[in-house]
Amino acid sequence: MSGFTRDHNRLHVDGLPLEDIAAEFGTPLYVYSADAITAAYTRFHEAVAGADGHIHFALKANSNMAVLRLLARLGAGADIVSGGEMQRALAAGIAPEKIIFSGVGKTDAELLAAFEAGIGQINAESPAEVDAIIRLAEAHGHHCRVALRVNPDVDAKTHAKIATGKSDTKFGISMEDCLPLYRRMAESQVITPAGLAVHIGSQIMTLEPFENAWVNLLDLAETLRDEGLDVPGLDLGGGLGVDYTTGQPADINGFGDLITRLFGNRQYRLGFEPGRWIIAEAGALLTRVIYTKKAPSKQFAIVDGAMNDLIRPTLYEAYHRIETVADLNTPEEPLDIVGPVCETGDYLGLNRMMPRLTDGDLLAVMSAGAYGAVMRSSYNTRPPAAEVLVINGKAHLVSPRQSVADLIALDTIPDDLR
Repeated sequence: MSGFTRDHNRLHVDGLPLEDIAAEFGTPLYVYSADAITAAYTRFHEAVAGADGHIHFALKANSNMAVLRLLARLGAGADIVSGGEMQRALAAGIAPEKIIFSGVGKTDAELLAAFEAGIGQINAESPAEVDAIIRLAEAHGHHCRVALRVNPDVDAKTHAKIATGKSDTKFGISMEDCLPLYRRMAESQVITPAGLAVHIGSQIMTLEPFENAWVNLLDLAETLRDEGLDVPGLDLGGGLGVDYTTGQPADINGFGDLITRLFGNRQYRLGFEPGRWIIAEAGALLTRVIYTKKAPSKQFAIVDGAMNDLIRPTLYEAYHRIETVADLNTPEEPLDIVGPVCETGDYLGLNRMMPRLTDGDLLAVMSAGAYGAVMRSSYNTRPPAAEVLVINGKAHLVSPRQSVADLIALDTIPDDLR
């Protein structure tokens, strides 16, 4: 599924040598494969299509406008968690009725913007949010579709910082609070209940957590229907992961079989919010060795990519495969691959067995399409990595590199300090 392959001892993306792309656009640089994105989206769509499944790509994984336009053309909707992401999705050509607005802290301004844009569904995550939606819709003459995001108290068995389905997290509404709250929405004159939603976390590699959450969700939906309430849809969330050590995504065929078994004979419109599964393997971060350094206890390769470009290793202790773009016929040795940022936590990989590196060698940090560029910063006044999308054998610059002057210009010095 990945668009990254080796040919003549060189790493390529969709047939283009990564060395040539790095030479043209510089490093650090994110490179995405349109072919890999298309293939992943198609596989996911085929897995869920048999059960009235609809895909809403999670913008938090990658919100580059060119990537979103590609996904929109493939038929994807959007899962958003901010007003800014809503504007991105709309600007990329995603129809408002195909957008789901999730998130625990929607402001009045964001809710009003969603009403005015005609967003297809708002996932409410607290009684207070339902109150706010009713208040604002009544005051401004709007009507909207709202689903309740349920917290099923299910352990996703993933990293603590990306687990969202346990009762001690900030996400969702407890099962026991849903019936009276759903009835309140149904009795409101400004809300059409859209159903229930659940999302238990990210980077889930087994099917058991999904099944546990979905069984609970289905039981609640049937209870609501028994009470005479209309529950047209179930938003089953995202979270299907990728094995970063091998580059293999979680089992999409088993995922589809589970959906068919649980929901195939039920009359629900199903929503899915994949992000990482579609985009992670379609991207790599290119970085070049600046220096090598030998310390008393270990060796370092200091590269021009840093934690401000890819924060996942230090934030989540995440592992990314790191490959030399050219096959180097040198002995392997253990080393830490670190960046120039003034933090001990600034690393891309620790204790990696790599061919002996020299200044100027080009490396590719793999599986970097999700939660990579979207989490960039300019820490240390470092211009963040640029982004390139390869389409039909041609590399397109889709997010230019800012200059230091661009970063400085974002600040304003008051006249009193001039």
